[in-house]
Amino acid sequence: MTTTKLARLACLVLLAGCATSNPKLNRSVPATGVELLQRMHDAYDGKWYKTLTFVQKTTLTRANGVVDMSTWYEALKSPDRLRIDFGDPSKGNGALYTADSLYVVRAGKITRTVGSGNPFLPFVAGVYDQPVETTLRQLAPYHFDLSRIRADTWQGKPVYVVGATSPADLDSPQFWIERDRLQPVRFLVKLSPAPDAKPNDIRLESYVPVGGGWLATHVAIMEGGVVRQAEDYSDWRGNVALPNDFFIAEKWTEVQHWFRGK
Repeated sequence: MTTTKLARLACLVLLAGCATSNPKLNRSVPATGVELLQRMHDAYDGKWYKTLTFVQKTTLTRANGVVDMSTWYEALKSPDRLRIDFGDPSKGNGALYTADSLYVVRAGKITRTVGSGNPFLPFVAGVYDQPVETTLRQLAPYHFDLSRIRADTWQGKPVYVVGATSPADLDSPQFWIERDRLQPVRFLVKLSPAPDAKPNDIRLESYVPVGGGWLATHVAIMEGGVVRQAEDYSDWRGNVALPNDFFIAEKWTEVQHWFRGK
């Protein structure tokens, strides 16, 4: 798996909810995934952190058993910008995501652009900080069937599952949202472009409160029941002052990096 492909997974680390449980939260099963997304938006609208920074330890286990470890430095700007610096930020290597594009940067210069986004970025902050119509448009390419929804449990907590009405269905694209805090806790999404590829099972755990929201500080990305990528986070900070140019790929090295400037 290439570093760019790993970066597509990295934004999973940011999935979150609000810091306090709302006693007035509607806990009935939504009629559709659209209704659930609307609840998520309404519960956190105006409360979400505008920026987030953190350090990510990435452990990649390849099919041949080789284990690679690396450190990434990540920054989010709500609702739809994610910057990842691979290794030492002074080297200028990384990736910038929007909801519909990817910019690959090497030595401070854009080396490749991709006209498609990331299936998880709309859940990172977008659903909480933009109109639901925008979130729906961003999710459309990933083929979640929003008409399918059920109540279930995950790790002992009640959840809503969107995209599959049967617990036996582990092949359909689906996302699992914890009921009381409305946090994403699981995804089943095909990340490989291979036509016969099975969905990856992505699990988000160990949430901590950050800047009025929550951050999953451990993420496991599974393939065939095996953890292929594990992500562990540290030094998380919410609502960090970051210049707008920090999230412009063409200006990758023109502004001081938040980690280098600590």
